[in-house]
Amino acid sequence: MNLATWLVDGHVAEGRGARTAIVCDERRVSYAELQALVNRAGNALRALGVEPEQRVALLLPDIPEFIATFLGVAKTGAVAVPLNTLLRAEELAYILNHSRARVLVAHETLMGEVRKARPGLPFLRHILVVGRPGAGEADYGEALARAADALEAAPTDPDDAVLWAYSSGSTGAPKAAVHSHENLQVASRLFPDEVLRITREDRSLATPKLFFTFGLGVNMYVPLRAASTVILNPRPPAAEDVLGLIHRERPTLFYAVPTHYIRMLQVPDVARRFDLSSIRLCFAGGEPLAPDVFRRWRETFGLEILEFLGSSEALFLYLANRPGQARPGSVGRPMPGYAMRLVDAEGRDVPPGEPGILGLQGPTLFHHYARRPDLTRRAFRGEWFLTGDQFRQDAEGYYWFLGRTDDMLRVASAWVAPAEVEGVLMEHPAVLECAVVGARDAEGTTRPRACVVPRPGVAADDALRAALIAFARGRLAAYKVPRWVEFVPELPKTATGKTQRFRLRERA
Repeated sequence: MNLATWLVDGHVAEGRGARTAIVCDERRVSYAELQALVNRAGNALRALGVEPEQRVALLLPDIPEFIATFLGVAKTGAVAVPLNTLLRAEELAYILNHSRARVLVAHETLMGEVRKARPGLPFLRHILVVGRPGAGEADYGEALARAADALEAAPTDPDDAVLWAYSSGSTGAPKAAVHSHENLQVASRLFPDEVLRITREDRSLATPKLFFTFGLGVNMYVPLRAASTVILNPRPPAAEDVLGLIHRERPTLFYAVPTHYIRMLQVPDVARRFDLSSIRLCFAGGEPLAPDVFRRWRETFGLEILEFLGSSEALFLYLANRPGQARPGSVGRPMPGYAMRLVDAEGRDVPPGEPGILGLQGPTLFHHYARRPDLTRRAFRGEWFLTGDQFRQDAEGYYWFLGRTDDMLRVASAWVAPAEVEGVLMEHPAVLECAVVGARDAEGTTRPRACVVPRPGVAADDALRAALIAFARGRLAAYKVPRWVEFVPELPKTATGKTQRFRLRERA
């Protein structure tokens, strides 16, 4: 069982080689051409001495070379380590040394930080550069030109590792969830079969990048498994650029984090300037989607946003809203194959309707955290993976995300879910984005502190601060109302759009 055979070789063997697999700006890559790229990438890596189970790191924008290299790594039996393209030298060094990657494939535009880190990378043997290499580096294009375009897949077992997925750093130092060939194959079926109903005629576009597990799924293995087309955007997902890409390339499936939906709604005269009529389904994940954003998107474009939830540990998503059944503010109902329970801090099941920590079993769960047995043991209670996320489940089986366990606030002997307070503040017309963290008052008691990004043109002054507190007071219990409102130009985010709450807590 090899991922590359499942996603590419099978389509070519069954006569679908001429179909378009990837669109990236002016490039059009067919499945047959992608197969040749995958095989050349795998052969080039073998020529550098890469052996099964060794790690190969990828520091690439969303371009066809990312997909070809990832699948080339898989086809040789090695393990891919996608790297966040915004990492600095110290962060790159941590992951490259922790993974002990033998080869790094990087784009020339991202090599500045790599070269700073290079003296402190004792395990790295080779660097292949897509573009112009520097001293001691090799040219990716030349390496592939020398390689054969035929490659037999390594005889990998279903449980053999194919991916080390490092966390995005929203809660601190990244850790690597290890996933197998079978994990990615199962993930490529469950969501499409249950929710997407994806066909060969679909065209997918996503703002999350390939290095993120969300992006890897919707930009690679989900569309390729269906022999459909993926539209890659190699640039940062600026709102007008993404809207223009939708207008030109006519995707039928669109995925974004809530931050990007918010930014697109801020584009002047957006509904008149950009035609989104090709889209049949919109999805949001990575952060909670405020009900107000759901409402405004539907009013503007006539499309509902289907919110879902997944994680690096689960590889892809395990909770999702279904088309026509979306509950604004909810992350939906369980995907087939997953068992869930809500427990308290001692592992006891909580009563129906009460908040609890989500315990998860499912077919795509990670095998372990790479080289961190302590964290792996801590993450599981028996056969249940404890996600660290707080939820409540309603009578109809929908789950409502309340926040990370570490983010929950203990105020006046009661728990406060930041997501609930944020959802209320987001309903105020002056608020573009917000995040709520805990801070201590003069008596040492924890109180909610709201960090608010005002909408463009709105004065961030004491009058607005008082108005927001009064607005919250009219909709929340007194202990949930923010004691402080801080205006900020932007919220600290990971490259995948997640708010880095630990940075806000440090500042508070």
